[in-house]
Parts: sequence; C-alpha cells; structure tokens
Amino acid sequence: MNAGKILGATVALVGIGLIVWAGATSWGNRAKSQADSSEASSSSSVPLRPAEFQAPATPPLEVAVSSRTPKPTPIPINTATPTPLWGNEPLVPTAPPLNLAKLEQTLKPTPASAPSPLPSSSQETRPPQQSETIPLPQTALDRFGVGVPYPPLQAEVAEKLGLGWHLAWRVLEHPSRLSGVAFWQMVRVREDGFYPDKAAIQRASRANPGANWLIGNEPDVIWQDNVTPERYAEWYHELYYLLKKTDPTCRVAIGGVSQPTPLRLQYLDMVMSSYQARYDETMPVDMWNIHNFILREERNSWGVEIPPGLTADQGIVYEVDDHDNLEIFKAQITAFRQWMAKHGERNKPLIVSEYGILMPADYGFDPERVQRFLYGTYQFMLNATGEEIGYPDDNNHLVQRWAWYSLSDDRYPTGNLVDFATGELTSLGKAHQGFVSRLP
Repeated sequence: MNAGKILGATVALVGIGLIVWAGATSWGNRAKSQADSSEASSSSSVPLRPAEFQAPATPPLEVAVSSRTPKPTPIPINTATPTPLWGNEPLVPTAPPLNLAKLEQTLKPTPASAPSPLPSSSQETRPPQQSETIPLPQTALDRFGVGVPYPPLQAEVAEKLGLGWHLAWRVLEHPSRLSGVAFWQMVRVREDGFYPDKAAIQRASRANPGANWLIGNEPDVIWQDNVTPERYAEWYHELYYLLKKTDPTCRVAIGGVSQPTPLRLQYLDMVMSSYQARYDETMPVDMWNIHNFILREERNSWGVEIPPGLTADQGIVYEVDDHDNLEIFKAQITAFRQWMAKHGERNKPLIVSEYGILMPADYGFDPERVQRFLYGTYQFMLNATGEEIGYPDDNNHLVQRWAWYSLSDDRYPTGNLVDFATGELTSLGKAHQGFVSRLP
C-alpha cells in the first residue's frame, strides 16, 4: 500500500473486479496517487500505494514462463460485475465504500516539480562502478518487510512484527530511524519525467548513505507509473548516474513490474534492449526487484492490463480465484530467476518488494484464506533454492527479501497487518507475528 463512491456514479467497467490499494509511494492507488517524495509528502495523509493487479493461472516451474497460458481456475461463487473503485484503476472487484474526502485527494496527483528533461546521449559518461558487495540478510527477520501506505512506521509496530525493512513508495530525506529496520527509497517515474526532482533526490541520498533505491513503481501498469520501455530506460540511466555520483555506496534496483509473467518479461526485455542500443552498454542493475501479484492481463479489463508500448491485447487471463494461488506465486518467482540467469544476472539479489491480497473478503478472501496464503509464501521464500538459478552468495536462495502489502491500507484492507482505525494488530498481523516469532 474512498473511490467506490466517486466511480460508482459514473463508471461501470465490464470485467471481473477492480483492485485498488493504497501504497504510500509505490502506491498512489494503482493509478496511484503519485505523491511528491519530499518531507512534505511524508506528512500527507494521502497514501501512494504499490502495485495492484491480478494474474492468470500457473506457469510451469521447470521452464521459464513462456507464452503458454494456464487454464484459468473457476471464478468465486459471489463474483460481482467489476466496476472501477477509484479513478481509472480497475484492479479488483468492488470493495466496501471508503472515505470520500480522502479518495478525492488520492485522485488528484500530488504537485511535483517539473520533470527533468530527457537525457542526452551526447552528454553521457560511463556509469560509476556498481557496489561490489550487496549486504545479505544477517537473520531470517532481515528478509521480512512491509509496505507502509501512511508513513511513518512506528517503532512499537515494527518491533511487534519483527520487520527488517520497509518502504513507502516515495523518497524521504528523513525516514523513520528504527534500529534494525531499514527504509528503502523509491523515485517515481512517468513518461515525461520523474519525481521528486534531482535536488530532492540528492538531499535524501546524502542524508541516507548506503541506502537502497528503487527506480519507479510498476512502470508496466497503465494506472501506475505507466512508462514505455524506451522512456523507462532513459530515466533509469539518468537516475542511476545521479544516485551513484551522489552516493557511490548506494544500491539501485529497477522498479518492480506487477507480476513476472511472459508479457511483463517481454516488457523488461524491451527495456534492456533499448538501454543497450541507446547507451552501448548493459543496463547496470545492482539488485533485481519485482512485485508478485496474480492479476488479469487483458486490454480494457480489470487487473493490470497490457504494459505501455506493447501491442498485445491479452496476456495471462487470470480469474479472481487465482489471486492467492500459491503454485502460480511460486512459478512466477521461479520464472523470473530463470529469466535473470538467461540474461547473465543470476549473481544478484532478487527482491519481491510488493505482493499480497487485494481482493475484498466478500469475494471469498476471508482471514483464514489470506493467512494460509501468507504462511505459504513465507515458507516458500524462506526455503526455496535453485542450484542453477538461485543467488550463489545466499546459498542459492531464490529470493533475498520481500515486502507484504500492506501495513495498513483503508482502500485495500484485506491484507492489513494493522487495523487502520485502531492501530492494533489485525488477526493477520497476529498470525504474522506468530510466524516470525518462531524463526531462529
């Protein structure tokens, strides 16, 4: 990590559902309210929100995800006709109505400084040396993170949940300074620029040496950052240079695609090819980063639609009931590690910076079902390894860190670890607490 009332009077989209999450920086509603990453935005009550989509059926585990489209699973019994919930972000089926005033705020982009001009290839210099060492998680708890739609993260909550890191889908010069709980910065991108501006990014970089930086939030989703592969390559190039020049010890990762399906891997192939053609070098990536939702890929439908710049009308047509399919979840991560190995990127960490349950409870996603998914994903990511595709420096584990969506979101509350109204741990938050308390 409102809109139901605004869109209810004006929009009726045919599909299967609309999902809108609140994501404090990854996350202005999947159309995400793209908040200015300055200190001012950190005090704003408007969440930024992470990715919000839905996916089709399970790709094969042994082979990199291909163009094969798994047979969709049955639709839940009480599936309603999908209608957009907030703005133009149809990610999930209809959810309970939310605070209208807050929704109106999220539908208005946060004022941002003028976008930086397009980078000029004639002014390039070779990128600075990449960080030679990427710190590994020292304990199991270091791997666990969470998205915080409404920062700051409170120390008491972080301690109860045993968190190792968190993000808020924005740049913060002065994030929460919590012992043992890192904050990951995120620059938001769009077709005509990025934000915050260079000066704000440099201030935050100098104030937080050695930080991890994510460049964009779901650039592959038209109601998120919505950037064509060619333009994303340009912004990544400019921001990578800027960050490494300001703080050579920082680590830079791509913005997470919503889900590593064949369609999204095609988008990343186009990004890398464009970067190579424009700058005559391999795209420098310190860490790889993805989201791992399971949402429909179909033009003019609910879910994550078709990535900008691609001509396909359909990818994997997941159904609502696929949203928590653990086998699909595992297969997508395995497929991305295979993709990394194919591109010579195996020897780098993989971060899953956003995933969770966006569907409302009345679509069949009750607390017990969500808890089973939570536990299943934790068990998989803690233990899954691959001798030919895993990260060698981490005993061939497939995933090095992950972040659940979300801590507390009033728009997509199904996966909340903390009750949005009371600030107390939800039943899911207590389940998470029970799980991590048993780790060594």
